[in-house]
Amino acid sequence: MKFNTKTIHGGQEHDLAFGSVMPPIYQTSTYAQSTPGGHKGYEYSRTHNPTRHALEKAFASIENGNHGLAFASGLAAIDAILKLLQSGDEVISTNDLYGGTYRLFTKIYEDFGIKFHFIGMENAEHIEDYINENTKLIWVETPTNPMLNIIDIVTTAQIAKKHNVLLGVDNTFATPYLQQPLDLGADIVMHSATKYLGGHSDLVMGALVVKDNGLAERLYFIQNASGAVCGPQDAFLALRGIKTLHIRMQRHCENGKAVATYLVNHPKIENVYWPGLENHPNHEVAKSQMNDFGGMVSFTTKGNNYEEAIKIVENFKIFTLAESLGGVESLAGHPASMTHASIPKENREKTGIVDSLIRLSVGIEDETDLIADLKQAID
Repeated sequence: MKFNTKTIHGGQEHDLAFGSVMPPIYQTSTYAQSTPGGHKGYEYSRTHNPTRHALEKAFASIENGNHGLAFASGLAAIDAILKLLQSGDEVISTNDLYGGTYRLFTKIYEDFGIKFHFIGMENAEHIEDYINENTKLIWVETPTNPMLNIIDIVTTAQIAKKHNVLLGVDNTFATPYLQQPLDLGADIVMHSATKYLGGHSDLVMGALVVKDNGLAERLYFIQNASGAVCGPQDAFLALRGIKTLHIRMQRHCENGKAVATYLVNHPKIENVYWPGLENHPNHEVAKSQMNDFGGMVSFTTKGNNYEEAIKIVENFKIFTLAESLGGVESLAGHPASMTHASIPKENREKTGIVDSLIRLSVGIEDETDLIADLKQAID
């Protein structure tokens, strides 16, 4: 089954009760039993829910995995991965990652005795310099948030397997439409399904997908024991969103290219970060592991002027100044004061998150309107 068909039919079956095409919303916390332990596969909705189960099968299908897990948020999904570890373990992570992930790592799990190494992974071979007998997880975002750096998943997976280390990949920016990390050697794929998988800015959710049965069992146990699951209404919305993922991502990519090209040629813009640009440091790696380059674009103004960046994001008419990304509408953010404010300024600036950096989530509106909005806001 091809990907565009998987988004609609992958892992799905018509409801057995009445044949409904869309899985019903099973808005229930518990299920009737004929005798203690005698049930139809569902006993309590923290553990299993038919609507969530349908979504988890869809997650697994579009990522070419065997097991999908749905969580209450992307951070809840990452939290479940970290609960595979114990005090004394070490994690190697990219130094350019979502501020919420950085906060979870440094403010929660460092206190539990887990050590984190935040390094540049643009040259994946450097990862091996940080591996020791305590290393248990390599955590990768690619493209990264917000600098759109590209990390070579195949090379990183080879290093992880050589040292018997788990490789987790945050695939939120790319989505499985553009990139399928499990096929490239990753052990775990994570999504903030709040973003492109949901696609309509109307839910908060996280997803994990794995192939290995034993790893899946450990994660299912953590999911149930910790209880950070999504509700059936959100599961239904995410299922609906996935059905149009392929056509939305096509337009996101088209508009992303148009916006990046416009910004590259604007005299007031200093740097443009988008993997599809030929001068992107890892453009060739992006070409090899992605089907297209996505709708996330970051840029800086000349002179690294904080006030000018704030003025631009405040003056947008179509781009909405807001947290998050991946919806049908175009959003703009100022990472240093919004999504990445939890990262110390000195650490931010080392990775390129300067005060003039603006991150765009380019939506699926008409590209001429988006370009016109950029022009009036910048000029």
